[in-house]
Amino acid sequence: MSELAAYAVTSANSRGRRHAEERPTLRSEFQRDKDRIIHSTAFRRLEYKTQVFVNHEGDLFRTRLTHSLEVAQIARGIARALRLNEDLAEAVSLAHDLGHTPFGHAGQDALNDCMRDYGGFEHNLQSLRTVDQLEERYAAFDGLNLCFETREGIVKHCSLENARKLGEIGERFLVRRQPSLEAQICNLADEIAYNNHDVDDGLRSGLITLEQLEEIGLFARHVAEVRARYPELGGRRLIHETVRRMINVLVCDLIDTTAANIAARAPKNLDEARESPPLVAFSGEMHAAQREMKRFLRQHLYQHYQVLRMTSKARRIVADLFAAFMSDPRLLPPQYQQALGGDQPRAVADYIAGMTDRYAMKEHRRLFAVGEI
Repeated sequence: MSELAAYAVTSANSRGRRHAEERPTLRSEFQRDKDRIIHSTAFRRLEYKTQVFVNHEGDLFRTRLTHSLEVAQIARGIARALRLNEDLAEAVSLAHDLGHTPFGHAGQDALNDCMRDYGGFEHNLQSLRTVDQLEERYAAFDGLNLCFETREGIVKHCSLENARKLGEIGERFLVRRQPSLEAQICNLADEIAYNNHDVDDGLRSGLITLEQLEEIGLFARHVAEVRARYPELGGRRLIHETVRRMINVLVCDLIDTTAANIAARAPKNLDEARESPPLVAFSGEMHAAQREMKRFLRQHLYQHYQVLRMTSKARRIVADLFAAFMSDPRLLPPQYQQALGGDQPRAVADYIAGMTDRYAMKEHRRLFAVGEI
């Protein structure tokens, strides 16, 4: 790896961990963070949490786990090209969805509705809560004790009200300062991954068609290029060749635009990069192309009646579970009963958010189906 830029995050300029630990000897601080995330219980659960399609709907659709791996791969490549900290970019990417509920955004929306009178629910904040408190792996502290910069990168969005409760992690939202460039990369790598891979999964499912996508500029341009070069190509190979070209052009555009932004601003160190406006960005043309694709996916995939049927079930499952555990907390597993303290709603939300899709459905059957135990 080439020498890092002066404005990159390093082990030396990191703001460190909440609980002091001896420095690792054969790896960087952010390699340690990445390793801790990969070995966490919450990370393993991502294998059975929905991206768009619920796990039982097919073996080849993306899950939160495969999505997180794809984001990490894209983010790492971008960070390398810009001489930024690859390990930090990878760690944030792997951790960014750890707090996601079962059933994707439908589960999050349902749990947020349930928690409306108790502080709400937001998966970015739940991801931070997971790595700071809920993981139980170490004798000396709760959570994973990750570096400040990894924790900061996990919180992509935050209301000012919640930011005031987060201490140093929420400070940047209050003073309008940017996170590290590595965290900014993860935000857009996430967008690249889910747009393009939802196209792939949508086509695989049959809920969207090539003909529909050929009305969208970014897809139309690249599928035409593939057909011109490989006239006999069809099926899955045509789709893969098109999607990989879209990912490549987005990544290259992001790298070129960001490099130009950095050159124009010329930050001399990490603090100056944080004080700058957002530097990691697409060009205006590519940003517009991404927005067009997002609108298409929202209209034709996320709001497809078959997807909405599943999301309707998901919302009902989450709402039913929350109501049952709130009405009688004795129904919770013992470790969650012990965690109730003075905040029963948050303990219930922690339990539900940690469920996989299939576990949530199983718990629902146990509680509501006659003959289930």
